[in-house]
Amino acid sequence: MLTSEQILSAAESLDEAERTRKQIGLLSLKYPDAALEDAYAIQDAWIRKKLLSGRRVIGWKIGLTSRAMQCALGIDTPDSGVLFDDMLFEDGASIAATRFIQPRIEAELAFVFKRDLTGDAISSFDVLAATDYVVPALEILDTRILRVDPTTKTPRSIIDTVSDNAANAGIVLGGSRHHVDDVDMRWAGAMVSRNAVVEETGLGAGVLNHPARGIAWLAARLKQYGGKIEAGQVVLSGSFIRPVEARPGDTIVADYGKLGTISCFFERNA
Repeated sequence: MLTSEQILSAAESLDEAERTRKQIGLLSLKYPDAALEDAYAIQDAWIRKKLLSGRRVIGWKIGLTSRAMQCALGIDTPDSGVLFDDMLFEDGASIAATRFIQPRIEAELAFVFKRDLTGDAISSFDVLAATDYVVPALEILDTRILRVDPTTKTPRSIIDTVSDNAANAGIVLGGSRHHVDDVDMRWAGAMVSRNAVVEETGLGAGVLNHPARGIAWLAARLKQYGGKIEAGQVVLSGSFIRPVEARPGDTIVADYGKLGTISCFFERNA
C-alpha cells in the first residue's frame, strides 16, 4: 500500500502533466508494489483536486470492457474514471491542438439516467429501468503517463491507466436520443473512419456481451465506497472498437447506422 504522501504526490504529478501537456513516467515502475486500490486512491486524490479548482462531475466512464483488452493487461475486470463538465464537446466540434497530448478515439454508447441507480445486486435490467435514454458517443482518450517506458520498454499497466483517470479526457455526444426499448444494444455498433478511411468497426456485444453489464459493475463498485450513479449523469458504457489515433488535422466520423453519426475535427498546430 502506498503512503498518503505518495498518493498525493502522484496525483499532483498527473495534474501538472495535464496542464503542461508533458507526460510523466510510469507510476507502476516508480511504485512497483502499488495495488489496484492504490491506483484508485491516486485517481480519487486527483479528482478532489479538480473539484477544488471548480470543475463539476457530469458522470462516469467504464473502460477495459473487451476481452481482448483485459487479456492484454492480464486482468479480468473493467476499470472506471470520472467525467467532468469541461470534457464535454458538441457533435462536430473542432478541438484545439493544444488541448490534449496524444488523443485517441473510442466508439461507445452513453447512458443518461433519469433516476439514481442504487440498491443491492444491481442487474442489467436495473440499469435499463433507470436509464432515461442512450446516445451514441465518442470518447477522447489521452494519457498523462507515457505509454511505454523509453528505457525498459515496459508498457503501462492497469495501475497507470486507473491512476490516470482511466485515460479519460473528453466525450462527444451525438444529437439523437434513443429509448432503451428501441435499441438492440448487443447489435448496435459503429463504423469509425479517419479522414474518410474506415479504421475500426464493432458491435455492442463486445462490451461484456451487453453494454448495460459494465454499468451494473460500476454501480456495484461505487456502492462499496458510498457512491452511486446519479440522476442526470452520463455513463460511457465501454468501447466496442480499438482506440483510433487522432492526429493533428484528422477528422473522425463514427457512423452508428440508424442511431446517427458523430464527428469531430482535431486542429493542426498553429
